Amino acid sequence: MTGTVMIDQARGRVVRRTVVAAPPATIFALLADPRRHSALDGTGSVKGMIDGPDRLELGSLFRMRMRGYTTTNTVVEFEPDALIAWRHRGRHVWRWQLRAVTGGTEVTETFDYSAKRARRLVRLIGIPRRAGVALDRSLAALRERFA
Repeated sequence: MTGTVMIDQARGRVVRRTVVAAPPATIFALLADPRRHSALDGTGSVKGMIDGPDRLELGSLFRMRMRGYTTTNTVVEFEPDALIAWRHRGRHVWRWQLRAVTGGTEVTETFDYSAKRARRLVRLIGIPRRAGVALDRSLAALRERFA
């Protein structure tokens, strides 16, 4: 797999997958460091960390400076070198799943808005489409970082 593949864009989830030429532990170290999230942000909104731990773990809170606002995120899923997900104050979840494969790591990134109260409105204003573009960009940045 040389690019990003759309896996799902239904049921309140937008999912993309790619293979990155790096081991899961290396990629996970990047994802678990909120100071480095802006380097992988496909939305262009993440400007930097305001406060939080140097390394995330289950239950970690971290506050980020975004374009035009700040937000506090909570790590809601965590399995070292395999899974990390954080919930944004808007109730959506950014999830990263890692699986070792020949040639590196299969990386699946998900924007999960299934817990949002106004999912229909979210779809009407085009957030899933924009999230798909952002996932494609973030996975491309990750691939390029380890190319």
